[in-house]
Amino acid sequence: MSNIRKAFENGKAFIPFITCGDPDLETTGKVVRAAVKNGADIIELGIPFSDPTAEGPVIQGANIRALAGGVTTDKIFDFVKELRNDVKIPLVFMTYANVVFSYGMDKFLSKCADVGIDGIILPDLPFEEKNEFQPTCDKYNVDLISLIAPTSEKRIAMIAKEAKGFIYVVSSLGVTGTRSEITTDIGSIVNVIRENTDVPCAVGFGISNPKQAQKMAGLSDGAIVGSAIIKIIEKDSENAAEAVGNYVREMKEAVKKA
Repeated sequence: MSNIRKAFENGKAFIPFITCGDPDLETTGKVVRAAVKNGADIIELGIPFSDPTAEGPVIQGANIRALAGGVTTDKIFDFVKELRNDVKIPLVFMTYANVVFSYGMDKFLSKCADVGIDGIILPDLPFEEKNEFQPTCDKYNVDLISLIAPTSEKRIAMIAKEAKGFIYVVSSLGVTGTRSEITTDIGSIVNVIRENTDVPCAVGFGISNPKQAQKMAGLSDGAIVGSAIIKIIEKDSENAAEAVGNYVREMKEAVKKA
């Protein structure tokens, strides 16, 4: 069983997303460690990209700040290697297919394995094209995480049957960002997933407060939060670790009640 699957064995999972290098890698390291200390079960690490099509303005801003600060994919690999000295929970990269292609797929995934990355999420990779990546991911034992969106409909069963690690259920149409209300019928999507696989699923896109996190974790196996955390980092910059830690603790408590 993959490390990612194991992270769901102790109840509902809370999964924060953090953009690497925003505002710098030293701060990212402090924020990650604060999140782990306060109950994060898996951490998604964003590799910045100049054209992040799935992202709303908050995470786009984080990408711009990180790239302006000089972060590169190589620096992020070195950063994760150092992080692995004391961070033991599963780590997942979230980035774009172009980042992997331009780096070289085999080289990218072998380095993921070397530094201890457990999975990758590529939001711009259509299900029909995942076989371009799957064999190399399998070769290096890196879970290629599938996304299921409200528009997936007839493809939900098909995607679920081939899923690895966990399934990222996209709560809302459009780009990432906090939302006042999530209106998608998550329950029916999760029902189809559970009819077709025992791979856990977590809901992301639009979750920002404990009430939403509890509700979404109640319908699935966990909650994923990105934009709300990036906003804290943007506001507090180098001093964000404590505030992110407090936020993660509050969200994890809510998820546990689901």
